[in-house]
Amino acid sequence: MRELDLWIEQFLGHLAVRRSANTVRAYGADLKQLSDFNSGQALLDPDTLRAFLRRYSTTPQTRARKLSTLRTFAAYLRTAGLLLADPTESLEAPIRRSRLPKALSQTQATDLLDQEDAGRTPKRDRAILELMYSAGLRVSETVGLDLGRVDFSGMVVRVLGKGNKERLAIFGPTAARALQDYVQQERVPSKEGQPLFTNPSGRRLTTRSVQKVLKRWAVRVGLPPSVSPHTLRHSFATHLLDGGADLKSVQQLLGHESLATTQVYTHVSMERLRKTVDKSHPRAG
Repeated sequence: MRELDLWIEQFLGHLAVRRSANTVRAYGADLKQLSDFNSGQALLDPDTLRAFLRRYSTTPQTRARKLSTLRTFAAYLRTAGLLLADPTESLEAPIRRSRLPKALSQTQATDLLDQEDAGRTPKRDRAILELMYSAGLRVSETVGLDLGRVDFSGMVVRVLGKGNKERLAIFGPTAARALQDYVQQERVPSKEGQPLFTNPSGRRLTTRSVQKVLKRWAVRVGLPPSVSPHTLRHSFATHLLDGGADLKSVQQLLGHESLATTQVYTHVSMERLRKTVDKSHPRAG
């Protein structure tokens, strides 16, 4: 095995106990490109890494991600005593414009969820959307839920988030009623495990199926087809802050490790307030 490939294999094994499988795969793909680019040579210097980034980074987002991979890899190699200096120190990250997450207005959210659905599984689909918006769940967390993780009377669900970290998510009475109606009247029992949301064959629902459901519901009330499950999560956070919730509470409910990750939603709320002032205040013009 080439020396650089051996280093990469050791690094990915180290990473696997700390990060999710998707993260490990993404790092592995970036580092395989690096090894192929450098012919497996464990000679990592700033000029080589710059040339690698120039060849494989087609957008600022791609460059930022690959640079993050290189920095994490270099930090591991230094800790392991395989590098004496960090070759990524002089590499510059691209300037990226921060994009505010898109959120529905409260009126749009009401229009979306209050409509009647004539689909094949109306109670299931309503329960999914109500729960995602009420609890701020990621789509992967939603489809990964098991029936035993839902406390219907306490209106709490135990969620496995990123990195298999568990948190408690709270949902409201409307979502609770939707969930109970679905479980009692429409849920198809599964032959494997106890997934909360199943398809007509009793298999665990996929993220793709949830995306299709949301798109169908969104288009029917005049919302753009770009509305995604993550839009509901953004809307959950934004509407909490609009209603006066403190940032730390929203962080815990979203399952963010860092408060800085949650702070982007304060910009969304401020942007809404700015538009209100510009539209309504007599001196705003």
